[in-house]
Amino acid sequence: MTAVAGRRAAVPGWVSPLAGVVGVLAAWELLALTVFGGGNAVPTPQGVVSQLADDGWAFYGPHVRGTASEALRGFLWGNAVAVAMALLVILVPPLERVVTQLAVASYCLPIIAVGPILTVVFDGDTPMVALSALSVVFTTLIGMLAGLRAADKASLDVVRAYGGGRWALLRRVRLTAALPAAFTALKIAAPAAVLGAIIGEFMGRVPAGLGLAMIVAQQQLNVERTWGVALVAGALAGAAYALIALAGRLATPWARAGTPGGGR
Repeated sequence: MTAVAGRRAAVPGWVSPLAGVVGVLAAWELLALTVFGGGNAVPTPQGVVSQLADDGWAFYGPHVRGTASEALRGFLWGNAVAVAMALLVILVPPLERVVTQLAVASYCLPIIAVGPILTVVFDGDTPMVALSALSVVFTTLIGMLAGLRAADKASLDVVRAYGGGRWALLRRVRLTAALPAAFTALKIAAPAAVLGAIIGEFMGRVPAGLGLAMIVAQQQLNVERTWGVALVAGALAGAAYALIALAGRLATPWARAGTPGGGR
């Protein structure tokens, strides 16, 4: 057991993700040349990479900036609303049922159905920002509530013993205790915000965006570019997830130290 554990510890942490990427690319190549080889729906990885290189940043730059701007604003607005709702539930518990029902309703609304309505009501990229915000409210609200309620009971009792009310409990104990769970929810919300913005671009009127670029590529029957745009969109969502994860590690070092092996 000790020798096996030693060998596992000697393997760098980046080996498993790299092996996963290589496996996906190999499976993609095999399927493109065999199962889907008769059509033009699934290009090979080499074809997609070649198209990405030909298009370059001159093509993708404006689209990435447009989608990133919409997703960032939606992320900020949606999470601000979610955090405010969570704090309201903690400070005024009788409102919990109403708040959670509103959050569930926002989560269950089909974005495809809401998008056209927003594009009629609002101008510019506001519908994309709204759809992006709508995509993150429920996730962040649930994570924030779970974190706020996970506060140490002994610490809460100490504040109560000194005469502290709900606001004092929130400010002195609950907010700090909620940070790990909040960042976990934010990590999930970040890619969701990107997805919401891209779906909004499918049906909106924007000068640039990854959703718009994908629609145009599909209309032009440029399969390699369509897949390239999808890969860039996935990379943008992954970068958003990684950025929030890094922020969470820096903001909550005690949470990482409290996990098995985290203090090593």
